[in-house]
Amino acid sequence: MAVLVARRFLQSVGVLLGVAIITFLLLHYLPADPAALIAGRSANAQMIASVHHQLGLDLPLPLQFWRYLAGLVHGDLGRSYIQRSEVWTLIAARIPATLVLMACGILVEVALGLSLGVIAAVHRNGVVDRMVMMLAFVGVSSPQFVVALLLLYVFAAHLGWFPMSGYGTLAHVVLPALTLGLLGTGWYARMVRSAMIEVLHQDYVRTARAKGLTGARVVLRHALPNALLPIVAMIGIDIGQFMGGVVVVEAVYGWPGIGQLAWQAIQQADVPIIMGVTLVSSFAIVLGNLLADLIAPLLDPKIRVR
Repeated sequence: MAVLVARRFLQSVGVLLGVAIITFLLLHYLPADPAALIAGRSANAQMIASVHHQLGLDLPLPLQFWRYLAGLVHGDLGRSYIQRSEVWTLIAARIPATLVLMACGILVEVALGLSLGVIAAVHRNGVVDRMVMMLAFVGVSSPQFVVALLLLYVFAAHLGWFPMSGYGTLAHVVLPALTLGLLGTGWYARMVRSAMIEVLHQDYVRTARAKGLTGARVVLRHALPNALLPIVAMIGIDIGQFMGGVVVVEAVYGWPGIGQLAWQAIQQADVPIIMGVTLVSSFAIVLGNLLADLIAPLLDPKIRVR
């Protein structure tokens, strides 16, 4: 286990370094000029050059990256060009909201996906199976903003069951979590269905049925635990995706997470914040995958950690 953690740590450092290099290069070759935005529309070339010098943007690109990398080693994500605050402080203030939305979204998609996937597998090739797969296809194909606006119109504007936007209570998190969860439910349902169909044809499942166990006990006690490994891996990926990839949902619902922070930074060409959010999201993906690898042997003893 210690060897696995050490090896994955080194791999994670390499991945994060690669992400930092690619993101840094892409952001610094974009046509948007942060110095021009900061200086204002009425600024002349001399004023823009002065802002470039203050921000260190007039230095050679390798030197800029080296200085940024040196700051990362000491836990410094830089300073926001626009908000004039430390990037880590801005991100840390948004992380709790994103974690709440992430946890609730994953809970919704796993609960619905597991249920629908098991039902579809048990009724394989039947009417129920086809209906579940059709709903799963619709779910994975629906744009986030369409689902979000539809839920807002029906449950907030028309029925008035939930607030239109905001953060702080359980009522505020229901619609954003449903939006994320419904979009992920289709993937989980399809994955669980495929895994369950394979498991249900195993010899130990036939043996359990031959012993007279009820269908529900066979499915829930013997088949389902052995079909959960792909789900654990998907949850690990979703942790990272939800940390930085819920920009649309947070924007529609006014959810004050790091996705909304990233969207605001993109509009203002605030490079340090974009870099910070990207690295934090990448770290979350790496951490989620590591946790999935460590949990997998607990679910299936046949897997050996090397």
